[in-house]
Amino acid sequence: MIQVAPSLLSADFARLGDAVTMVNSSGASMIHIDVMDGMFVPNLTIGFPVIKAISAIAEKPLDVHMMVMDPGRFVDRVRDAGAAVMNVHWEACTHLDRVVHAIKDAGMRAAVTLNPATPVMLLRDIIAELDMVLLMSVNPGFGGQRFIPNTLRKVRELRTLIAECGSEAVIEIDGGVNLSTAPDLIEAGADVLVAGSYVFGAADPYKAISDLIELSK
Repeated sequence: MIQVAPSLLSADFARLGDAVTMVNSSGASMIHIDVMDGMFVPNLTIGFPVIKAISAIAEKPLDVHMMVMDPGRFVDRVRDAGAAVMNVHWEACTHLDRVVHAIKDAGMRAAVTLNPATPVMLLRDIIAELDMVLLMSVNPGFGGQRFIPNTLRKVRELRTLIAECGSEAVIEIDGGVNLSTAPDLIEAGADVLVAGSYVFGAADPYKAISDLIELSK
């Protein structure tokens, strides 16, 4: 069964509580939260006080995607804000193994994100330690971008790498996910679909989420 993680980046920031309440009562598996610092990506989003406020009303696990420089600095703060998953970029971590183990020692699931131009094989020496790998299917920093087709090849490569290394990591996809791109992603081996504009731009967000889930039945 495919998991769906609605991304609050595409929600109405003036009504974040309503967006979280909607996700709570939907078939979604997680809530995806993007933290951007204006340096690693050219945008700024929410910080730890807002994540903590979201956590107070969220009934689904928080998948916190750290699009920031040197994310290892923030492991304890991400945990204290209520995250279940801390997602860090390979490109932003000088000492990735250290960061991954710090995340797990803090009691969170460890996830690593790859940008569209970052090869999957760079995870070979850490994949067995990961709970999840997020493949960006758009260039990170903004919602509503067009899906990059090469992502499908990367999903297949990652699925092979996971099997070869005996990893239990699940594959998450973020960017341009909708009813047109999701079937091919599921067929290629994706486990979790992050959906922002597709969900929060829909006339019926509940139906948008359920339609994605139904694709895997």
